[in-house]
Amino acid sequence: MELTERELTNPWEGVLISPAAGADVGVLVLAGSSGRIERERARILAEQGVATLAIRWFGGPGQSPGICEVPLETFIDAVDLLHAGGARRIGILGVSKGAEAALLTAVHDPRVDVVIALSPTSRVGCNVGPGRDGERLPYRSSWTWREQPLPFVPMDDSWTATQPTSGPVAIRGWYELSETTSNHLVPSAEIPVEKAQADLLLVAEGDDAMWPSLPFAEQLAQRRRSAGAQVELIARHDAGHRPRLPGESQASASPHFQYGGTPEADALLGAAAWPHILNALGTGG
Repeated sequence: MELTERELTNPWEGVLISPAAGADVGVLVLAGSSGRIERERARILAEQGVATLAIRWFGGPGQSPGICEVPLETFIDAVDLLHAGGARRIGILGVSKGAEAALLTAVHDPRVDVVIALSPTSRVGCNVGPGRDGERLPYRSSWTWREQPLPFVPMDDSWTATQPTSGPVAIRGWYELSETTSNHLVPSAEIPVEKAQADLLLVAEGDDAMWPSLPFAEQLAQRRRSAGAQVELIARHDAGHRPRLPGESQASASPHFQYGGTPEADALLGAAAWPHILNALGTGG
């Protein structure tokens, strides 16, 4: 399939990859806390006949240097661009903090038809890195809507890693402790996915060492089902935080964090999820 690639610099850095013949389906692709533009993932989706937009949503010119009070309007603007390009069905595919952004955007924008949340959370978290003021503490919400910070769960900095600090660290326990410490704040920080009109596909992992994505996904699914809303959950208990879709390169090891899983399990989960992703987007698989 012949594709066109358009580099973007305003209002954010990114790339729009589209079939040369046009597409009825558009999808916004969001990375997690790496902050990168997911070019490879965007290209793989575009090869399936989808107009794919991948953007840098923090850390770029004019943006917060960390995931701190990032305006959800950032993603609304991206939906605007896909809509203006002729997409009749619009999806958002995000991983980790990008999945958090995708879910919240769908809550606020009824034009989003489907959310594909890889390694999701079920509540609003706090900043990862500094805000526009350069400060990391005190903790603040990851997101704003109409210039107002969303309620969030802060991190409990009394947590210490159980493994030696000389190598990559698994921080799932930090998130679990923080939820216990701030249990009274969790209800107001829950992502109200039952209010989203979008279809919802969750892809989660039982061996996620970053945060408990499978329990989070199960909570999201339960809230959707209780509201009579559509939801689909694809899971693999031996996969980690970074599932890989067919055709994607293997994720590189981090010197800082453990992600859990194995390259084989992460690829098997991506392969299992792939036909569901294509069906959710409406490409016909």
